Amino acid sequence: MEILKIYDNPARPQWADLTRRCTRQEDEIAEQVAGILAQVREGGDEALRRIVRRIEGRTPEAFEIPADIRRKAAEAVSDDLKKALAAAKANIEAFHRAQLPQEVRIETMPGVRCMQRAMPIRRVGLYVPGGQAPLFSTVLMLAVPARVAGCGEVILCTPASREGAVAPEILYAADLCGVDRIFAVGGAQAVAAMAYGTESIPRVDKIFGPGNRYVTRAKQLVAGDTVAVDLPAGPSEVLVLLDDDASPAFAAADLLSQAEHGGDSQAMLVCASETFARRVQLAVEEQLQRLGRGAVIREALRTSRIVVLGDREERIAFADAYAPEHLIVAMRDPWEAAGRIAAGSVFVGPWSPESAGDYASGTNHTLPTGGWARACSGVNTDAFLRKITYQELTREGLGRLAPTIVAMAEAEGLGAHAAAVRIRMKGGAL
Repeated sequence: MEILKIYDNPARPQWADLTRRCTRQEDEIAEQVAGILAQVREGGDEALRRIVRRIEGRTPEAFEIPADIRRKAAEAVSDDLKKALAAAKANIEAFHRAQLPQEVRIETMPGVRCMQRAMPIRRVGLYVPGGQAPLFSTVLMLAVPARVAGCGEVILCTPASREGAVAPEILYAADLCGVDRIFAVGGAQAVAAMAYGTESIPRVDKIFGPGNRYVTRAKQLVAGDTVAVDLPAGPSEVLVLLDDDASPAFAAADLLSQAEHGGDSQAMLVCASETFARRVQLAVEEQLQRLGRGAVIREALRTSRIVVLGDREERIAFADAYAPEHLIVAMRDPWEAAGRIAAGSVFVGPWSPESAGDYASGTNHTLPTGGWARACSGVNTDAFLRKITYQELTREGLGRLAPTIVAMAEAEGLGAHAAAVRIRMKGGAL
């Protein structure tokens, strides 16, 4: 089978199919996840142990990683990686601290003072994917803005090995970023534990973090139930938008770096000519020979594709229709194009690989997938805050506003609303 199938100047009616994500086994996944959520909600730790034994092949006595194990993790992390994590953390913290909102104070009319204050969410739960590639970078992307926002308690759930161990890099990054508690549990069952609470894992107010389709579906289900969630962040994706002046080698590298996330990831190239598309195909095959995770990459590339559109406006329109999690724009006048496309995070120019945002430029890599970039933002400092409005009126201020309130309340048929104003203006009598 041809790797990265090419679609040459597809007509607009075909775009819906070409922008479709991986939807294999969605009904089966939804049924399994609903069952897991119900079991954990009703059975707590004991149900969680049964699920972990069935899915992960281990039977944990306790889920929380003890303090001594967390401290020892630093010994297993190289000095080079420690320096890299410190540099990345500094950039991420600087960018997210700059996002902190200012308090709003305004007198909308004499005697009527309104305010808005941003208050941190009290307890947040972070989900960090593990498995074959434990994503310690996600710890930084979630824990740093949580601490910048001032959240009272930060807990973290992440999968463990069959022996119950969590990658030392994740533990070290968690300590570096001030995570309070870490629990060795992954998948939909971790989402359930944080959403409902168990005897050992506390219920949180909001859940953050990317994951596979089981994790994403679990977040969607609990979001309509008992807890807030950050955004729909499922299997990762990238769209690379180029013209013929771009580098085929760079394009191939960007597609491959996305595909190695998982077999259900998707890497899309939108370019100007079939000649360029063939050059990228060759570069992908050549570079793939030198990479690990080849089986995972090839599986992802089976549902990835190259779309050739000779017209620049058509390329931009297709990219916007796809609304990618990650968008790489390496074409003439890239900022003009980037400003017209819905995306989670945008990488502008040939020297801005997605890897920069995934790790250390300072932007967040927890982003909306599956086309949700049309309506959702990626994780940012604001996501860890709740904004409360306040108002304080003087007697004179209420007097000025009273005719407006009374007229509107009576027009809506809400007489008690009007009475709450009249009784004040008449000194306690109606």
